[in-house]
Amino acid sequence: MPSLLIYLHGFNSSPLSLKAQQMIAYCDEHRPDIKVVAPQLPSYPAEASQYLTQLIEQYQDHYTIGVVGSSLGGYLSAWLSECYQLPAVLVNPAVKPYQLLVDFLGPQQNPYSGEHYVLETQHIEQLKALEVLNITQPQLLWVLLQQGDEVLDYRQAALKYAHCRLTIEADGDHGFCDFERFPATIIQFLGL
Repeated sequence: MPSLLIYLHGFNSSPLSLKAQQMIAYCDEHRPDIKVVAPQLPSYPAEASQYLTQLIEQYQDHYTIGVVGSSLGGYLSAWLSECYQLPAVLVNPAVKPYQLLVDFLGPQQNPYSGEHYVLETQHIEQLKALEVLNITQPQLLWVLLQQGDEVLDYRQAALKYAHCRLTIEADGDHGFCDFERFPATIIQFLGL
């Protein structure tokens, strides 16, 4: 079967983010046989999860699928991995985004897409509903963390994903410094 790589961006981000573009560029140059889908995710969690469910169901019978997600996209990738038993790489993933995003309730603007929307309490509850409480297939997850992440406490992810493949680097930042070192190994891990 042909291979499909799905890249999921983080909160108020987009497929134009640096890591998304690095994955796309790597596949274009070295693995043009891989179909890459890096969608602009809906801003609301229930809509994003519905969109992702439809996306997986559209491709799962025809493609070998692997997922890469960053930050909030990592949270969603863990959920997709658990729902569909897909391999996924989580880059500085959010572990409890429903706690963090309480501070962002109210009007929002995505700096990439320009979209204006309002984050409400119901959206926090939608996020909480997507939490994976019990990882049943830890071998399907590889978690990349940098201790210098200024947005998320890497220790939360290190603890939650302790039984998964973990790479923890000193320093770095939330964007994951020097991510371009990883696309080849990520593709190998995903089996694409």
